[in-house]
Amino acid sequence: MSRIKVSRTATTSTIENKRSKEWPIVVYLWTIGLALSSYVVARVVLDGSPHPYHWGTGIAGGLLGIGIGWIWYRWRGDIF
Repeated sequence: MSRIKVSRTATTSTIENKRSKEWPIVVYLWTIGLALSSYVVARVVLDGSPHPYHWGTGIAGGLLGIGIGWIWYRWRGDIF
């Protein structure tokens, strides 16, 4: 027989805590909302400019939305 002592066994709660967690819904909403709204505004304002400017503005709005979404989550919590 082995004399190995076990301090505690793994429970489902400790296993669940080790899994990667999803981002909160508020981060997704800010990202999608700012990406779409910045794309539409850039489409109207930069109408004579080449098309990649519109996409670049949409990506920049999405990245800004990620930051604002995480700040909102830390400050106010998730929306659901």
